[in-house]
Amino acid sequence: MRTPAAVMLALSIGTPAAAASVKDGVDAWQHGRFTDAVAVWQPLAKAGDADAAFDLGQAYKLGRGVPADLAKARELFRQGAKAGHAESAANYGLLLFQNNQCAAAMPWIMQASEAGDPRAQYVYATALFNGDFVPRNWPKAYALMSRAAAAGLPQATTNLAIIDETISEDERRKGIGMAQQIASLPLPPINRSLITSLPTQGLASSSLDTPPTPALVARSTPTLARPSPPPHPAPRPAVPALPASIGGRWQVQLGAYGSEAGAKAAWAGLHDKAASLRRLSPSYEKAGALTRLRVGPLADRAATEQACAAARAAGAACFAIAP
Repeated sequence: MRTPAAVMLALSIGTPAAAASVKDGVDAWQHGRFTDAVAVWQPLAKAGDADAAFDLGQAYKLGRGVPADLAKARELFRQGAKAGHAESAANYGLLLFQNNQCAAAMPWIMQASEAGDPRAQYVYATALFNGDFVPRNWPKAYALMSRAAAAGLPQATTNLAIIDETISEDERRKGIGMAQQIASLPLPPINRSLITSLPTQGLASSSLDTPPTPALVARSTPTLARPSPPPHPAPRPAVPALPASIGGRWQVQLGAYGSEAGAKAAWAGLHDKAASLRRLSPSYEKAGALTRLRVGPLADRAATEQACAAARAAGAACFAIAP
């Protein structure tokens, strides 16, 4: 009769090692072993694992562990998107968008937006505001841009301020209600085994982490959205001086933020960068879910233009508020 130990030994012989998981690939990636990570994800993606397809797509997009291949990355993101994978849908849509295939991108952008991806919400909100590829819907544009801004996308914060100044009070009220409803929905699955950028400092992260910057167009207004920033910060131009007389009833708006604390923090940062604005006084005005940062008083439109020049030179958005 075999002893228990012998039985255990017999059972262990020939038992295959546990199959590698997507997370094993992520662990290898986070330690800089990109080739090992790719080797884990390739068979899993081929077998239909959406997380593995997404991670492998990122590897091809970044050119780590495999040669950079945007066509292959796009194919893998499409595979994940068709399986209902929100991050894949966002990346697939953004790649199409960046390739000027905007109409083809919109269904995937919309899918990812509905799943809560802030990059997709930003692009979809801009399309809704402009009426590009989808019917114009300003309340929904306000709602989705609010959510993207709340997630920390700086482009969304800039565009939200523009939308806020363009739409009616009724449209804003509807948009706030939609934003609250969106915020109350269940979040997409968490604790997934996904990689979104490179772990090593000094290496560029994926451009997919930053959404494209489509033009935001209001009623009979030229393009308002700022272009994407250059890869390296340009030298900051000299800050124009404000006129000596700053009294009056004009103001400039420097942004709209999710809280008064956020508006105050923005003013503190700008106050340090733009010495010529320090003579102005800030005000924090509630506008639904947002707090507008406005400064003044200024005597006339010419004074607001000089104030905005100083603000923009310091990296802030700015537009005039007439009395």
